[in-house]
Amino acid sequence: MSTQAVTHPTYGNWRRPRRPGLGPLGLVGTLGVFGGLVVTLLASLISLYAALTVLVPVVVLLVPLAVRTQDGRNVYQLIALRIGWWRRRSKGSHLYASGPLSARPGGRFRPPGLLNKVTAAEGRDAYDRPFGVLHHPARNLYTIVLGCDPDGGALVDPGQIDVWVALWGEWLARLAHEPGLRGATLIVETAPDPGTRLAHEVLPRIHPDAPAAARAVMEEVVERYPTASSEMHTYVTLTYGVPPGQKRKPEDVISDLAIRIPGLLSGLVAAGGGTAYPLSAERIAEVVRVAYDPAVAADVLDARARYGRTGLEWDDAGPAAAVETVNSYQHDSGVSRTWLLTLAPRGTVRSSVLRGMLEAAPGTRRKRVALVYRPIDPGTSARIVEADRRSAQFMATSGRGMVRARAASEMLAAEQTAAEEAAGAGLVEFSLMLTVTVDSAAELAGADVTIRNLNAASRVLMRPADRMQAAAFACTLPTGILPWEQTLIPHELQEAL
Repeated sequence: MSTQAVTHPTYGNWRRPRRPGLGPLGLVGTLGVFGGLVVTLLASLISLYAALTVLVPVVVLLVPLAVRTQDGRNVYQLIALRIGWWRRRSKGSHLYASGPLSARPGGRFRPPGLLNKVTAAEGRDAYDRPFGVLHHPARNLYTIVLGCDPDGGALVDPGQIDVWVALWGEWLARLAHEPGLRGATLIVETAPDPGTRLAHEVLPRIHPDAPAAARAVMEEVVERYPTASSEMHTYVTLTYGVPPGQKRKPEDVISDLAIRIPGLLSGLVAAGGGTAYPLSAERIAEVVRVAYDPAVAADVLDARARYGRTGLEWDDAGPAAAVETVNSYQHDSGVSRTWLLTLAPRGTVRSSVLRGMLEAAPGTRRKRVALVYRPIDPGTSARIVEADRRSAQFMATSGRGMVRARAASEMLAAEQTAAEEAAGAGLVEFSLMLTVTVDSAAELAGADVTIRNLNAASRVLMRPADRMQAAAFACTLPTGILPWEQTLIPHELQEAL
């Protein structure tokens, strides 16, 4: 009998985009350093006092650019975040009230914040299935939502899981060739099972003449099973933009998206997505409604099980009231806190690295994990990969000791990335956001402990989205909110800073 070692593939080789400039200064800080030195030298031709007069303000202005937090933000960015929070509080923008008794026109319960101006429409794909389209008028973006029921990793051969991972990477690489695609988000939502679906499936099938013992057993199963189970939903949002200079009617955009949906769904099915389908406008409104008011989850499921639909519209999917604080977001029957990724797992990991984070967490009402992807077109990917390769080679040949060893490791990773990109692999920017909803603010402390344990098991570092909890909450909903599309400062300028 011979034995053969079983090898389990590992994954990794993700790296932060390199910031141009000297060290933590960034491009703007580097230009400021050289410009300040030139002006100081010119002033020194006049007098030493003039040179000091120029040098001191330059140093005072540039030092905050060099001091950065663990997630890469400098002092100016921290100050801007606090000023923005103070301005929102002074204007009362952190408070939201809707409905007939509010001062907002229409008397509807529209979603707040980034979703307040969004409108919903519906189309039919090539298989005559309804699909909802969310229009973001501020950026002229259109979002479709795809739902799927992943097969999961239980009782599945490791080889099959590796195939699914490879096909998922291929599906992400294909997104770079999608015309007009601005970004994609994968959202996994978990919540305790209310037992509504089980009751509707089992109780009507009990025969009236069944023995009393059998009836009691089935009724007890329906009553107790949901206490130890959870429900999981997976959504994929794809957000498209209209090219600059083009004016397209919403009907034309919806017709274009209807042609693409079957191909996108087939890719999800091949990547282990199980049954994949587009979400109608009504289903999208239901998901948003339950996210803002978790107490109605059982009612929504009951209405869908009884009548096949709820009749909920997008304009009534928001909360009646919401309050944003520094570290939480209170909305109807829930209180939420959102965390943002600051550092991906270092080194290599296995395909199950995020399994614990994606599973249902005890003591929480709902939990959503959102992986945000920004595909990069092939031309830009080649330039980024080549620039990283040259930078890694320079660092590997100029360092000493442990610094040189780490630089050599980065050089090998950069060479591997360049080879994979040349072979057709895609390059994407990604981040991770996690939202936990509980019943009251007193339970947030327990949620913090749970999230810290999940982060340690998944080898990721995350920080709370303080002073921007409302916006972060909206980003984890399947509504197509892309963070880089909502900023006042362009993404390229942020990288330079």
